[in-house]
Amino acid sequence: MKHYDLIVIGGGPIGIACGLEAKKNGLNYLIIEKGPIVNSLFNYPINMQFFSSSEKLEIDGIPFISNEAKPKRNEALEYYRRIVTSNDINIHLFEKVNTVKKENKTFFIDTEKQNYTANQVIVATGFYDIPNTINVPGEDLPKVSHYYKDPHFFAKQKLVVVGASNSAVDAALECYRKGADVTMIVRSPEIGNRVKYWVKPDIENRISEGSINVFFNSTVNEILPQHIIINTPEEKVRIENDYVLALTGYTPNFDFLQKIGIQLSDDEKKHPKYDDQTMESNISGLYLAGVICGGMDTHVWFIENSRIHAKTIIKHIISNQSSVS
Repeated sequence: MKHYDLIVIGGGPIGIACGLEAKKNGLNYLIIEKGPIVNSLFNYPINMQFFSSSEKLEIDGIPFISNEAKPKRNEALEYYRRIVTSNDINIHLFEKVNTVKKENKTFFIDTEKQNYTANQVIVATGFYDIPNTINVPGEDLPKVSHYYKDPHFFAKQKLVVVGASNSAVDAALECYRKGADVTMIVRSPEIGNRVKYWVKPDIENRISEGSINVFFNSTVNEILPQHIIINTPEEKVRIENDYVLALTGYTPNFDFLQKIGIQLSDDEKKHPKYDDQTMESNISGLYLAGVICGGMDTHVWFIENSRIHAKTIIKHIISNQSSVS
């Protein structure tokens, strides 16, 4: 069983930033990631463009050069992959962490492949792996997906997009432009202000001209193999349908957090407990980093405002080592 000063769970941008900072400070560290490098970004839509500009996505001061001010998914994959490979970051990929337990002052980390021990642990697991379900009959049909990848698949198909987030709006526009017959189901009375400012006029104009159909103040009642039934303010509407993209957001893996002993707030926000000055959780030596810190408020933390977590955590670890010695 190999021992490390620090194990980082999650190989996204913030997990990589933690690894870089640990390496610079001479810590014996390991990043464990259940998928490929920056797994969440890899699973983003192929043509996705970030809301943030490239310099705000940089970690450790390493320049991120993109073709436009706001980079696209493929450019981000290239950027973070090169950081990992050129800096020889110690990362194990496609290795899922099952449990983390602390005995005395040592953490025991059990994965699908092997076991480790560590003095400290950072959880930087993000929130993209568990979709928010809409909990209606038929949601488990093969025609329904909570993830969107490529608009080509939906050409000449009757597509329903549920939601009005950035991902839902992007999917609706891209699929419409590739020949899909798109209908949006939006719970609110309009397209929200959190939609990317350069995209919002586009979707509103496509709706106004009738290119994309929309039901505002509406929800899905039932999904059938060849139809979908929608609750509107006036009545239930039944429309022909081939595919449904239920892009209603994602949630952190709260079960994993609770299983390892991290306390969550009692309300629906489920904010994990941590010291915002050190990022240390209620478990001594176990830290939280990145969007996981926001609980259900997944819009609070992004790469650009949570990349500082890496320096904050490693500084605290080093200062604790100095005080002990």
